[in-house]
Amino acid sequence: QVQLVESGGGLVQPGGSLRLSCAASGFTFSSAAMSWYRQTPGKERELVALISSGGGSTKYADSMKGRFTISRDNFKNTVALQMNNLKPEATDVYYCNALWRYINYWGQGTQVTVSS
Repeated sequence: QVQLVESGGGLVQPGGSLRLSCAASGFTFSSAAMSWYRQTPGKERELVALISSGGGSTKYADSMKGRFTISRDNFKNTVALQMNNLKPEATDVYYCNALWRYINYWGQGTQVTVSS
């Protein structure tokens, strides 16, 4: 079955960096668009960054442009989100998403807390 396992979340001070990783299995990773979303309790999930199946195209939420970078390794079946110059408003649960054969799959989420 499809599995997405996130790692790399934690507590970081404002201005710091974190790198989230998502290990994928159970589907043809190189055929799936991969994304990172964030969610605050009580609110809808919102897109942080997206990368196409081949890695040639990316898209970012406006508030993350220039500070976050999404990347993927189609040999290792992983997708990463490098987050730099983090601000307290980035505090949230971050979810890995795979869009494969028109179905969305989600990981369990990883908490990111930006606080001094």
